[in-house]
Amino acid sequence: MNILILGNSEDAHAQHLKKALTQAGARVDYLDTRLFPTQLRLSWQPDIQLGCLTLPQGHRLNLQDVKSVFWRNFSGVQVPELKDAHQQRIAFKDSMSTLRSIMQACPAPWINSWQAYQFHKEKPLQLNSVKQIGVNIPATLISNDPEQITAFARSQEKVIFKPVYGGAHTQLVTEAHLQPQRLSLALSISPVTIQEYIPGTNIRSYVIGDSVYSAEIRSNALDFREDLEAELIPLELPESVQQNCLDIAKALMLEWTAIDWRLKPTGEYIFLEANPSPMFLHFEHKTGFPITQKLVNLLIK
Repeated sequence: MNILILGNSEDAHAQHLKKALTQAGARVDYLDTRLFPTQLRLSWQPDIQLGCLTLPQGHRLNLQDVKSVFWRNFSGVQVPELKDAHQQRIAFKDSMSTLRSIMQACPAPWINSWQAYQFHKEKPLQLNSVKQIGVNIPATLISNDPEQITAFARSQEKVIFKPVYGGAHTQLVTEAHLQPQRLSLALSISPVTIQEYIPGTNIRSYVIGDSVYSAEIRSNALDFREDLEAELIPLELPESVQQNCLDIAKALMLEWTAIDWRLKPTGEYIFLEANPSPMFLHFEHKTGFPITQKLVNLLIK
């Protein structure tokens, strides 16, 4: 049973899952795309639907023999530096096109898929899709228009902002942020996501197949990811919210995900985000939830 982990041994989660899958009887290899095209060899024949990859240590694997692939992290490709910038661009584009094509042509199930990964990069669209299936989301504006941003901020009691794509933590909007000259300069560089601040409690739900595991995250930080002392308390979600978790995963094409909620004092759950490749070791250690075993089952079923 051949299983690939998209990532490398430098990642603790990839390393942990490789060990668990190996103990379950699978042959597990890292698919480290940073090594393509210099050390990793990829071949594919679209007319006969056959492909193979040769790993840096020499192990050759037909795509048809791959049982499943776990998406831990995607590092793109690393093309050798060339003197000719035009040739460098061509080499990079050719390498990425080959890799993207084979990743999508590989018949094995991906946990999660390229399509799910791409969808996650369009976070505004993700919010829209979740809203369309009847799940509550915060009042949200994505914009680079200073007048629109200012009007939205004034319409809410308290607002936060964060990058549209991700990559930085959430911050509260202050009057200094709305200073016209500063705001115009910032928005001329990139748009921003601005949302109503939702008072209440942080809830994280892990969805693995048809299983849902949730915990309250007690933290005084605006963004609990900044709080290394945050307390995790296992929680049984209402049946309707558990169903929302499964519906969200399906709508976003996710076989496995971590969903972040804000639980208002009124008891209303507000969806914030669904991550297609979340960290889970700390959560599992603190709660005792069998996330590793569920992932192993999902990958070898």
